[in-house]
Amino acid sequence: MNTADLGLPVDVPSTALFTDQYEFTMVQAALRSGTADRHSVFEVFTRRLPEGRRYGVVAGTGRVLDAVENFRFDADILGFLREQRIVDEPTLEWLAGYRFRGDILGYPEGEVYFPGSPILRVEGSFAECVLLETVILSILNHDSAIAAAASRMSAAAGGRRLIEMGARRTHELSAVASARAAYVGGFDSTSDLAAGFRYGIPTVGTSAHAFTLLHDSERDAFRAQVDSLGRGTTLLVDTYDVAEAVRTAVEIAGPGLGAVRIDSGDLLLVAHRVRQQLDELGARDTKITVTSDLDEYAIASLAAAPVDAYGVGTQLVTGSGHPTCSMVYKLVARAKSADPSAPLEPVAKKSLGGKASVGGRKWAARRRDAEGFAEAEVVGVGPVPPGLEDRQLLVELVRGGETVAREPLDTARDRHIAARAGLPMSAIQLSRGEPVLATEYL
Repeated sequence: MNTADLGLPVDVPSTALFTDQYEFTMVQAALRSGTADRHSVFEVFTRRLPEGRRYGVVAGTGRVLDAVENFRFDADILGFLREQRIVDEPTLEWLAGYRFRGDILGYPEGEVYFPGSPILRVEGSFAECVLLETVILSILNHDSAIAAAASRMSAAAGGRRLIEMGARRTHELSAVASARAAYVGGFDSTSDLAAGFRYGIPTVGTSAHAFTLLHDSERDAFRAQVDSLGRGTTLLVDTYDVAEAVRTAVEIAGPGLGAVRIDSGDLLLVAHRVRQQLDELGARDTKITVTSDLDEYAIASLAAAPVDAYGVGTQLVTGSGHPTCSMVYKLVARAKSADPSAPLEPVAKKSLGGKASVGGRKWAARRRDAEGFAEAEVVGVGPVPPGLEDRQLLVELVRGGETVAREPLDTARDRHIAARAGLPMSAIQLSRGEPVLATEYL
């Protein structure tokens, strides 16, 4: 059955139309001029980090690999392009056989990056590479923004558990991608079942205020939840009177109550009162989870509170004020002709207003100090200097059109935690500042 028959919001059998129209018109013009097959190198980078941020986080790489694999033109898509007269018939014939057969290298998912870092390098013919621009940027700009916010929240949480709860605050498909990116950035679980189903992210959830309000009393609601989910459940205690709710929760579940959740009020004050009350009632192992419009600053302000977990929604899935990373996809080198033996020539945009680019196929390495902490992001063209060969950051992702770097999501998550730990300590400060590493060009 076609998903449109089910009333679902998106019916796209491939990623080929997640593309701006000018990608197609460029291909048509390049095919006509004979330049479409020129060997070309595109790079993804950002000229600056969002204001005040000290590092960026690469996220969405796995989704990019999926998008490239699924970039196909079936009869319906070709029919649409023909009906709308987007491109001419020779171009449609070329698109019908499209498969990306080039190479992609990039920073591995979870790695940190800085202004000028060549986050992704896409290499092949001009035509096959330029078509991927929009979908690659769409994924990396969104997911990296969410992962960066998640990383800041993870650092602020200081090892306490983090739950992603933003599905109701963003587009339904963005919610799944956001949960994945948040996991890469250090979150532990999500409330979004679609993310759990698709990516294997641990899912959590118990009840909302509506469940308490459904019942004739809070006691009835707690009894129903414990009978259904067991004593290890999390009871929401701020629907009416918090102190009374905590007392009732322990009476019903006993000292083995799993957790209580606080979703309103002065969280610092209420958490201290609830912890004291739980301890006095003998529920010393019962955890406290707090929610309610949290961001990294609110999490940091609760560092002294007896809180065990944070649930974060709106601020996380909107990048905590920075919903994009301003990444761009630029041609940095191309051959003089379509001859396979033609050498590559660096090309670069010259522009006023800070939008110039640096030409040439680049490598990147992270120089470290004597104690093993990163001290500079080094980007260059040509031979890699001695001492940096084993510090290179780009890894092979796609070779000859075949994906070669599939990895579990937990690997990306662990990589990020290690990469962040390898930065100077000022990286995790929440105060506004410059990127913690300077980018050196060689």
